[in-house]
Amino acid sequence: MTTPETPNIEKTLFVGHPALLPSAFSAFVAVITLGLALPFYWYRSRQTHYRITTQRIIIEHGILSKRMDQVDTYRINDFVVERPFGQRLMGTGNIGLTSIDRSNPEMRIAHIKTDVLALYEQLREATEEQKIRRGVRTLDTSEHVM
Repeated sequence: MTTPETPNIEKTLFVGHPALLPSAFSAFVAVITLGLALPFYWYRSRQTHYRITTQRIIIEHGILSKRMDQVDTYRINDFVVERPFGQRLMGTGNIGLTSIDRSNPEMRIAHIKTDVLALYEQLREATEEQKIRRGVRTLDTSEHVM
């Protein structure tokens, strides 16, 4: 007898750091400086760590002293996918999100080297599933004037 997969299982969608060279401009700077800019880019990349799952987004900042920000996916209201030309050349992108979380109303997952459109679709689907599972309904109170 097969059992249906339980919706409470947390699946990892992305784990990693921002890309070492997130845009064509940063690659250009690394070449012009004969690689001297690479330690700076490495440090900047390693001070942020992302863990994105079907239930939450965790962003950890810092190398020696650390700060962790987290938002549950059911609290997310809106997503913005950014793929500037320089980042598209390097295969990176950004995802911005707004949530009803008071401590983190806006988060930005920046310069990740993955298919950001596919990650966005997975994250959007996980957000809707979590809202349904928890019985969360959002009410749009903005007025549209024509």
